[in-house]
Amino acid sequence: QVRLVESGGGLVQPGGSLRLSCAASGTILSIYTMGWYRQAPGKQRELVATITSDGSTNYADSVKGRFTISRVNAWNTVYLQMNSLDAEDTAVYYCNANMRPMGSTRVGTYWGQGTQVTVSS
Repeated sequence: QVRLVESGGGLVQPGGSLRLSCAASGTILSIYTMGWYRQAPGKQRELVATITSDGSTNYADSVKGRFTISRVNAWNTVYLQMNSLDAEDTAVYYCNANMRPMGSTRVGTYWGQGTQVTVSS
């Protein structure tokens, strides 16, 4: 069974940094675009950043210059380095990936369980 598992969330003070990790596991033939989304209380889930299999990146305007997405294809892992965090970044962060499981002809969209990031003094 293909799944995504996030780690690295927690409590951080304003101006601080956190690094999120997300690893895909299972029998996977291919992983295409991977990304991070977040959902704050009372708000809709929103895009944070995405990265294609060849390393092209895309960021929400609100995180440009502060967050960096990267991936290690050999490890089926995507990272989100978050710097200069502020209270507006408080949310549950979800990993997302478009993957084709081994033996399947379809590319599916998969989500992790989410990891809480809280920015507070």
